[in-house]
Amino acid sequence: MEARMELSNLEYSRLVKEKAKQTPMAKTLIWAFCSGGLICVGGQFLINAFGKMGLNQDDAGTATSITLILIAALLTGLGYFDDIAKHAGAGTLVPITGFANSMVSPAMEFKSEGMVTGTCAKLFTVAGPVLVAGITTSVIYGLILCLIG
Repeated sequence: MEARMELSNLEYSRLVKEKAKQTPMAKTLIWAFCSGGLICVGGQFLINAFGKMGLNQDDAGTATSITLILIAALLTGLGYFDDIAKHAGAGTLVPITGFANSMVSPAMEFKSEGMVTGTCAKLFTVAGPVLVAGITTSVIYGLILCLIG
């Protein structure tokens, strides 16, 4: 017969607080700021490099976005992004690299289920709701603008 220990929510919360390792908040915030800033500096370097190659500002920004997405997706696919994120913390969530990682991660997790039902279907697990919300919001905003002006 298996012995079960029943805990109330309050007892469980107290137990978790006792066992949980405290996060050094100041160090974590500074490290996230620095690592996120480093990614942004890399992005600015890419914009400057693409500009020197002859691209105008808009095209250089687009090429930089594509490059950062590619790098983040490759690092995720090769299994390095999580290691970097473990040390860099929230700094890796700079929107474009974090979004690329959030799209590729589920696809990699379910690749054993096949190309269509695994990788392709799970690729939009996170992106799908974001795209639907973005498109819906832009349509509503557009309709409001048409009605007003």
